[in-house]
Amino acid sequence: MFITPAFAQGATGAGGGTDMLIQLAPFLLIFVVMYFLILRPQQKRAKAHQEMVTALRRGDVIVTAGGLVGKVTRVVDEAEIELQIADNVRVRQLRSQIATVRAKGEPAKDEAPAA
Repeated sequence: MFITPAFAQGATGAGGGTDMLIQLAPFLLIFVVMYFLILRPQQKRAKAHQEMVTALRRGDVIVTAGGLVGKVTRVVDEAEIELQIADNVRVRQLRSQIATVRAKGEPAKDEAPAA
């Protein structure tokens, strides 16, 4: 009778820190699951795509994000390549818009042919 309800409620919550941890545990679990199921595979794919794009060279047959299939005729700069999609038809393509490499080209020869 002499104890107020607020004081009585505060006395029973001696383990307040563990209650907070138990309440946050589902959120932490959801974050960990999302990281391993969504974020990590996406980062791996982005890294593999970046490596594929930087390894492009003349002669590679590629498929663009728009569905064009062509052969790399020259590397313009770090961001663009020149792509031959038909006889006497060449277009410039952004490297970031390349979907896949279908066939690797021959490596460029370092020395000139003997005449």
